[in-house]
Amino acid sequence: MHSDSERYVLAYNGEIYNHLDLRHALEIEGAAPSWRGQSDTETLLAAIAHWGLDVTLCRAHGMFALALWDRAEKRLSLARDRMGEKPLYWGWAGEDLVFGSELKALRAHPDCPREVCREALVQYLQFMYVPAPRSIHPGLYKLEPGTILTVDGAPPATKPKEPIRPGAQHSSLSIRRYWNLNTEVEAGADNQIQDECEAVSTLGHVLGKAVQRQMLSDVPLGAFLSGGVDSSAIVALMQAKSERPVKTFTIGLDEAAFDESPHAAAVARHLGTDHTKLHVTDADARAVIPDLPQLYDEPFADSSQIPTHLVCRAARQHVTVALSGDGGDELFGGYNRYFWGPRIWDRFAYMPHTLRRGLGLAICAVPQSAWNAAGPLYSQERRDSSVLGDKAHRLGYRLQTVKTSDDLYRSLVTEWPLHSRILKEISKQPSSQLDDPLPKFGADDPAMLMMVQDMRSYLPDDILCKVDRAAMGISLETRTPFLDPDVIRLATRLPMDMKIRDGKGKWALRQMLYQHVPNEIIDRPKAGFAIPIGIWLRGPLRDWAEDLLSPERLAEDGLFNPDIIYRTWSEHLSGRRDWTTRLWAILMFQAWYAAQANA
Repeated sequence: MHSDSERYVLAYNGEIYNHLDLRHALEIEGAAPSWRGQSDTETLLAAIAHWGLDVTLCRAHGMFALALWDRAEKRLSLARDRMGEKPLYWGWAGEDLVFGSELKALRAHPDCPREVCREALVQYLQFMYVPAPRSIHPGLYKLEPGTILTVDGAPPATKPKEPIRPGAQHSSLSIRRYWNLNTEVEAGADNQIQDECEAVSTLGHVLGKAVQRQMLSDVPLGAFLSGGVDSSAIVALMQAKSERPVKTFTIGLDEAAFDESPHAAAVARHLGTDHTKLHVTDADARAVIPDLPQLYDEPFADSSQIPTHLVCRAARQHVTVALSGDGGDELFGGYNRYFWGPRIWDRFAYMPHTLRRGLGLAICAVPQSAWNAAGPLYSQERRDSSVLGDKAHRLGYRLQTVKTSDDLYRSLVTEWPLHSRILKEISKQPSSQLDDPLPKFGADDPAMLMMVQDMRSYLPDDILCKVDRAAMGISLETRTPFLDPDVIRLATRLPMDMKIRDGKGKWALRQMLYQHVPNEIIDRPKAGFAIPIGIWLRGPLRDWAEDLLSPERLAEDGLFNPDIIYRTWSEHLSGRRDWTTRLWAILMFQAWYAAQANA
């Protein structure tokens, strides 16, 4: 779309939820054009023409990836929303600078690189996704959330030696931040809410306004409902602001231990939503697997990608837009690692590292079979498919290697560490956003440190990527009220004991939700959106997996160490270890790699 003056040209993907407020502000300042329609794209163009790009993006509440061409200055700007809800790839195809929302768009260029970036592969195996700014191909990158890339004049014809980070420049190309998570965390730490009643009341008000903004739609709208705290909070606020029953969606699975649908149904009944449950058989879920390389464009190994795509497919039969509860865990302290990780660290941090290392060696010296024999004495978690020996050896390893709370976080989120020797000819740890400076204050608590690191990388590159690709693959738009900038700002103002209390996360969010749904319906152990991949790998997926993991195939590809993978596969098949996540990472890469070869 062209601006009213014809100076700016905008290509844009996303939604600006407060664009009517921006229009009103422009009208008050006498800067509104003669509006041609109700499009938020037109609003963006008028706002950019008046306030400039940086100010406009700071005032916008939304999700977006955009490319702006300034005809007067011959300047190209690429920008991405604060938390990375919408993707934006860019880089070099031969000597041409290219950009788009999907890698497959860039691959349409005949000179687009097709080889695998080894540094990206190292990080993929560690985290189960390729973290920004890298992509799986050398010379192609992800624009980091909350940043603007600018090309003044002719673009450089060659890629840089290392990915360009915010604050850096490569010839005529530079990247800057228009929004900074560290700044938000520091400001919140300097303005904490001390009164619990005020915190819960303010949270209900601010999150309610975010939900209301995102409910504006000229197409059918609904919400995902798992019955957990996050999705239930969003649906409760939606229903409170709706004159008719909100359409809610969940899926039911064959495996009772993985089926969340009864909890979702209980919440739906209490709130009075128009609830739809789609029962999905194991065969239905496995049928999604061949489509994953095409959906995700890159190797991506969060196995909840499968049920996520299925619930999106169920919703798309009835609505075009769905609200989700993503972001609640990272903002309000929901992941188990936020409370048991620091608990482990508190128990052992006082020990000199040599003593911790000795204890770790002693734990690992006890055979896993001996630990497993103590299994009946160990409190079983509902979805715990691993055995005590496996957990004990993982703890022993961490005690040997972890020196700081940040080391502990990295250990908890890493599956294939560099020293596993899974990759050939890789000896150096690539840099990532996790190496960036932490907030100067506000992240000194180990749990808050983990939450900040998750918001930098895990949230945009795993959680939001998973949902966006799963939904857009079937033309469903998803919206995330928790990532409204006002909600993020409020979350940083809550002290840690209003997030994590008595061994449970999301205290303030729970108190707000209890005003709508009784706690006996909500309170239960946290469970991820999971399917029994590990069991399937020993059963119906075994032939598929063994074909992708065959030593001959791995040796021919020349990327992985076949012996390490064979040993891991054998241990998983025997039941001695639960290597589901590690194996899924290799399998998803191999499936993607084969799809690229056949493209």
